[in-house]
Amino acid sequence: MSLLPALRTGALARVNPVTKLGCALLVAFTLLATVDWVSAAVAAVLETAVLAATRLPWRTVLPRLAPLGVAALLAGITTTLYGVPAGRVWWHWGVVEITDGSIAFAVATALRIAAIGVPSVVLFLTIDPTELADGLAQLVRLPARFVIGALAALRLVGLFFDDWRALELARRARGVADRGRVRRWAGLVFALLVLAIRRGSKLATAMEARGFGAPGPRSWARPSTLGRPDAAAAAIGIAIAALAVIVSVATGSWHWVVS
Repeated sequence: MSLLPALRTGALARVNPVTKLGCALLVAFTLLATVDWVSAAVAAVLETAVLAATRLPWRTVLPRLAPLGVAALLAGITTTLYGVPAGRVWWHWGVVEITDGSIAFAVATALRIAAIGVPSVVLFLTIDPTELADGLAQLVRLPARFVIGALAALRLVGLFFDDWRALELARRARGVADRGRVRRWAGLVFALLVLAIRRGSKLATAMEARGFGAPGPRSWARPSTLGRPDAAAAAIGIAIAALAVIVSVATGSWHWVVS
């Protein structure tokens, strides 16, 4: 968590979190509408160029993108082995059949995962949860009570790891964690659940006492606004989605998922 402030500086830091969320959803829904590899490749190349221009600390970003790369690789391998057979058969054994169609579909699947996942992960790493909650409540007009409650719950997620470690050390000091790994794990989960319920109840009571659940319009300590950086980010997101569609249609690769 100490590395995240370094990601929340620079060009992306001036963009409203709502705009970042909208850009990520726009690109994702555009690529989910087709199964071709051309649109995903175009979007991935453009996204890489844009993210490189933001000069993010990639030594911090790349480790967080590693699970996404593993997921794309595994999805590609699975699709290659068990994808829809079409064209020339390269290898066949039982239910496993590698064909031109399965290879093309595997490449498209892996590229789509990367093109959708990379900008989403990077953009969310640069988002401050409090600023996102302010934007969702003030700009998107989501219910303030729901947004603030979700933000409070998110802030407590980090405490779960500390609680788990403390419970594990306490049980080990009492001599009840020497054997029975499954039983020990179940006991830790139950104890953590009890702690979470107690902390949630206290937090809800404290928030109610401070007027978070009061009826009527509420004031905000941090106004959430849109400006020129948001217009530029929205234009870039629209351009990436539009170019991916245009190139895919022009090359005859576009294929609707529902068709």
